[in-house]
Amino acid sequence: MSERAVPFYCPYCGEEDLRPAERSEKVPGAAWWCAGCVRTFVVTFVGLGVPDTTGTSNRTGA
Repeated sequence: MSERAVPFYCPYCGEEDLRPAERSEKVPGAAWWCAGCVRTFVVTFVGLGVPDTTGTSNRTGA
């Protein structure tokens, strides 16, 4: 499996012309550059399942 998740379109403008962005001080290693809107973005996997939005926690103690 690759480190880089491959997006099919830009989340901002919908353009499909995406290119890997070169790593720099301001750009992380897995960033993508959109030729349509000239934005650089990162695709991040947060996790599986539905988040608990009730405001309660299952933790015990403090």
